[in-house]
Amino acid sequence: MPAAPHSFAYLFERFPSFVQTFVYREAVEMVRQGMNPWLVSLRRPDDPGDLAEKLDVEVFYAPEEKELRAEVDGQRKQRKLSWRPHKAIPRHRHEPDAQRMFEAIWLGPRLREKGIRHVHAHFGGVAARTAWWLRKLYGIGYSFTGHANDIFCDTDFPVSNADLVRDARFVVTETDYARRWMEKKYPWAKGKVFRVFNGVATDGFPAKEPASGVPRIISVGRYVEKKGFGDLIQACGLLRDRGIDFVCGIVGGGPLEAQLQSQITEAKLDQQVQLLGPRSQNEVRRMLAAAQLFVLACVPEKDGGSDNLPTVIMEAMLARTPVISTELAGVPEMITPGQDGLLVLPQNPVALAEAMAGLLTDPSNAERLGQKGRTTAEEKFAVDKTTGILKHLLAERAPTVIPDAARRLDPSIPVPSVATRLLQLFR
Repeated sequence: MPAAPHSFAYLFERFPSFVQTFVYREAVEMVRQGMNPWLVSLRRPDDPGDLAEKLDVEVFYAPEEKELRAEVDGQRKQRKLSWRPHKAIPRHRHEPDAQRMFEAIWLGPRLREKGIRHVHAHFGGVAARTAWWLRKLYGIGYSFTGHANDIFCDTDFPVSNADLVRDARFVVTETDYARRWMEKKYPWAKGKVFRVFNGVATDGFPAKEPASGVPRIISVGRYVEKKGFGDLIQACGLLRDRGIDFVCGIVGGGPLEAQLQSQITEAKLDQQVQLLGPRSQNEVRRMLAAAQLFVLACVPEKDGGSDNLPTVIMEAMLARTPVISTELAGVPEMITPGQDGLLVLPQNPVALAEAMAGLLTDPSNAERLGQKGRTTAEEKFAVDKTTGILKHLLAERAPTVIPDAARRLDPSIPVPSVATRLLQLFR
């Protein structure tokens, strides 16, 4: 019996990645929904063993950069490449980011061999730029999901963010905020940018632990500017000065670790605030279940970057832990203040401390917000729902071959008209 066709290819820079668990969940769910995508990663995972995702799917990995280039150069020398890749190599070999061209030349024939005519990438970065070259050299279309700084911050690569948006069959953003931002920056893209929330698996969360002892506050994220951990530490100092008892753990790692530790020490908060370093997903979920508050004080970065739709907020909501965050980018699309969490203005440690104090001293309200947060997260961010939306976009706007298994599981998958199919083929 012949194997089911691949409907499209996922193209990743590095898969899986501990800091991009939402991408892994979506890919696994797309497989579960019968779409049979071909999963291609340009680089192998580099997470420490205790943080690495346990793969439930098969992934095809490209060779290391030097090996890949040598193989492509060998094919060119033997005149095994088609004319476009053959001519592109001497013209672009020494440009910045030329590796993306080589990756496309190596990958293009393999995609054609499998009958794949569309790839979808996550982030407007390495994988999306490789996909751009696939279109240029082989006519294989692409789409990509833009997340945060990858779309908010311009780059100086030869293939610009504007190029990626212009030549994509469609673009996905994870919030309406980002969709509107992109349509304002690229007015000609209106109508081809769609919002699809990141998804999260709603199971696997430990039961909420009853509050006991000293109240626990938790925050999670890379130790970088946009997470606002400096503001959180300041707010913790204000809580301490008000005589409120608490401990606060900040899970993560990154370039600002020494700076944040110095801030904690200088404020004499070593007894209250700890930098806990990176932890596995299971550990983070246990910490969320045991905490009375989750706080993420997102701020805009000096270069214009910011968080957009922090996945860890979804996870805190699913853990029934009340969430306090800031009115930044897509965060207000996650939380309705006073209904399923609290929001304050960014870069306002006083308001942040006030919100934290309010919930620490009113546990019944905190519990109400936590319970409602779980309901909201299930309704908005369940990975089967969000992946289904992307699946329908792929069926409508890309030349994907929908496997019979996918149609049996979801008879509502759209069937594009003949005219739409012709436009897809020649675009």
